[in-house]
Amino acid sequence: MPDTPRPASVSFSEFEPVSTEAWQARIARDLKGADPALLRWQTPDGFTLEPFYHREALEALPEPAAPQLRPGALGNSWRNVPTYAVPTGERGHATIQRAAEALTRGADGAHFVVADATTFDVEFLHAHLPLDTTYIGYSLTAAPAAFVQRLLATGTTELQGFLQHDPISNHLPNVKGQLQELRELLTLTQRMPNFRALTVHAAFFGNRGATVTQQVAFALATAAAYLSELPTETLSVADVAAAMRVHVAINPNYFFEIAKLRALRRLWATLLHAYGLPPETAQVPIWAETSSWSQTTLDAHTNLLRVTTEAMSAVLGGADVLSVRPFDCLFHDPNEFSDRLARNLSVLLREEVGLGQVQDAAAGSYYLETLTDTLARGAWTLFQKIEGKGGLPGAIGMVMQELHEAAQAQFRRIATGEQVVVGTNRFQNTREHFDFNPKRLLRSREFDSTRATYPSEVLRLATSLHFERREKKRKRAAVVLLGSHTNQLIEESFLRLLSDQEQPTLHESHPVGTLSVLFSSTEEATLMYATPEQFGRFARYIYRIADDDSTFVPPVLITADLATLQEAVRVFGFQEFTVQGYSTEDVLARLQGK
Repeated sequence: MPDTPRPASVSFSEFEPVSTEAWQARIARDLKGADPALLRWQTPDGFTLEPFYHREALEALPEPAAPQLRPGALGNSWRNVPTYAVPTGERGHATIQRAAEALTRGADGAHFVVADATTFDVEFLHAHLPLDTTYIGYSLTAAPAAFVQRLLATGTTELQGFLQHDPISNHLPNVKGQLQELRELLTLTQRMPNFRALTVHAAFFGNRGATVTQQVAFALATAAAYLSELPTETLSVADVAAAMRVHVAINPNYFFEIAKLRALRRLWATLLHAYGLPPETAQVPIWAETSSWSQTTLDAHTNLLRVTTEAMSAVLGGADVLSVRPFDCLFHDPNEFSDRLARNLSVLLREEVGLGQVQDAAAGSYYLETLTDTLARGAWTLFQKIEGKGGLPGAIGMVMQELHEAAQAQFRRIATGEQVVVGTNRFQNTREHFDFNPKRLLRSREFDSTRATYPSEVLRLATSLHFERREKKRKRAAVVLLGSHTNQLIEESFLRLLSDQEQPTLHESHPVGTLSVLFSSTEEATLMYATPEQFGRFARYIYRIADDDSTFVPPVLITADLATLQEAVRVFGFQEFTVQGYSTEDVLARLQGK
């Protein structure tokens, strides 16, 4: 047998210890007299980060920092679980076969987002992915107990994986009835230790712009609601807690996302202690998914960089399940190339980077331990505020208002360039040729309009359509919905592109809360605004939809012949958005980098 080198202990004795004072002196020297306080960073959560942390930071913590270890675990293990969407009307055969193939090529499980659980072919699923041995997650919009009964009807006695149906986070109607459905679900799966039937959908908030503090607080508030509302005489608080896992969205803020998961794990133990549960029950399984909030359609290969840092944050923060979104899932149908890249990222982090060899790699870091404590305290304070308002679901109005304000602040930072999104608001590829159809994407109901870069993207896509239409000289016109609150972002984006001498005084352009639209014909493109009611009536008129049809959702892109659209825009009272001293064409061309 060949000799195997013995592992040597890690030692840095050749480096002299450096005191805090020595570091501070070096910083002062490098700043050449500038105030070190200028390097402090004000976070979106409202607290200040220092530019430098040393051992005194750990001594200042209220409690000694301790590693967050999983009892009985060897190293840092996580499952690589890709996500697959099963649209309404499909039985899921092709999707199931994709998942089965992925399990032979590096995946450790599969997660199905099932739009219609009644048509999903569970017999076919069981034939290709045996339910008693395959780790499978399911996200449902309704009737989870009936769906699990169908799974068990295949002859499977014990499921592996998890189920996500969270009526509180998704504020579904008839919460009382939904809670009864969850009680039935938990009773069905009560003796399945490897199946978590109650997933807190905290990713709902993370994918809509919530700060990290808000995400943790909202997750705790949702969990507290279930711990308070679900128990019965036959279903204890401990049973409810044992069925839970938390689904989080991971964004590209690398260290913050690591600290977010560590803060969540710490506060979860505090929450369960408040319900009288012993410490050994306080381990929370975390399913982390790279976020949709941070993905872009512009210069889309930059998404590969984002999901890499997001995945690293997830596993270093302690996630036990990781789902990586394909970089082109916003605008392409599923394809083997992007699926393979997403699937292999987790394999690379485990096998080549070695992130699976040690638990809680962040433990003891002066910065990360301080950041974890700060986030935990902020999240607990916000959680208590929600509970003081009656808790969820009663306080959902307050939660959604805070979420809206956080998202709008981030939209504004992106518009002004304060927050850089490479390829979208900084370092744009102005000669980019899209390998997708912008018109079809804007018309699609699946196009995700909740993302951070949506206002910037839709303006670029819409103006690209205008310039393309002008080249083709087609005698048709289009109205493209840019979204609410977008006019201010257009102003700020445009100002950022002008020199100091060129910046004009802007008009007070439109009332708060109106919608931004782009009217585009072959001859001209005009930025306009309208109230939501005006735009709704306009869309119904163009598509001849009855006023009492409550199912109609106005599309982002509306096209018609030029004369009809011009008359409709005039009748329904759309107002032009003006920038003093510049025509609409000037604004659009400048925003396009032309």
